[in-house]
Amino acid sequence: MISLLQKAIESGGTTITAEIMPPRGANPSHAIEMAMRLANRVHAINVTDGSRAVMRMSSVAVCKLLLEQGLEPVLQVACRDRNRIALQADLLGAHALGIKNVLCLTGDPVRVGDQSEAKHVNDYESVRLLRQVSSFNSGQDPSSGELPDGATNFFAGAAADPNCQSISGLRRRLTLKKEAGAKFLQTQMVMRSEVLEDFCKQIAEPIELPVIAGVFLLKSAKNATFINRVVPGACIPEAIVNRLAAAKYPSAEGIKIAAEQVKSFLGIAQGIHLMAIKAEEYIPEILDLAGVNSLQK
Repeated sequence: MISLLQKAIESGGTTITAEIMPPRGANPSHAIEMAMRLANRVHAINVTDGSRAVMRMSSVAVCKLLLEQGLEPVLQVACRDRNRIALQADLLGAHALGIKNVLCLTGDPVRVGDQSEAKHVNDYESVRLLRQVSSFNSGQDPSSGELPDGATNFFAGAAADPNCQSISGLRRRLTLKKEAGAKFLQTQMVMRSEVLEDFCKQIAEPIELPVIAGVFLLKSAKNATFINRVVPGACIPEAIVNRLAAAKYPSAEGIKIAAEQVKSFLGIAQGIHLMAIKAEEYIPEILDLAGVNSLQK
């Protein structure tokens, strides 16, 4: 049985995903509450994996809790903290729990987090992880022939940064991801429709990878300036920063900007991926303002 996300993407229809973060502690109730607000509004919910190199609850655990609530998760798997044996074990365990969608990531470097003394592993990176997922989907054991209980059926995706300055380098990297088994791309935040359009036409469409474009909720001019300073690849235009600074209610202006981007991006990419860090409760409002009121299942 294939996932709802896979059905949506392979049908060529509009695909909506969103993102939640696991809790920093052992109580998942807030994360589950935020996810429940997205029921019937998105095809799948990404669960981040140690994003920004900060400790949070296991993404596998949160994905399983979402499944128990009737929600479809996308398990983000970052390579930074685990060697290949641990990654292989987590993938097989996730599959046993019913988790089918996987986003394969290299992971943010340890230096950007709050435990800079931690050791980074990086035995795999995203391309090798995609190859591992494809190998499991072919029923192959990493060292002894075939998996004894048959193949997995993961639906694997990869990340992409349309703001990358090296078009040729980005094309080479994403071609490798496609060859390794990626079936779709979820992008990092995009702030300008022309950047997304160039990315889709010059890179994603020629290698036949569907694009789910990243829309990021900005809360204020200060928030946007901070992101530009500390997030690798972030490129929030000065016009947007100024618009937030001039707004009487910056958070409401941020919601309006995100809704405008959803409308624009859905005319360019196959879908959109909403990111609203510590403000997931506003995602339904963004979709409402953008006129995205129901799923195409």
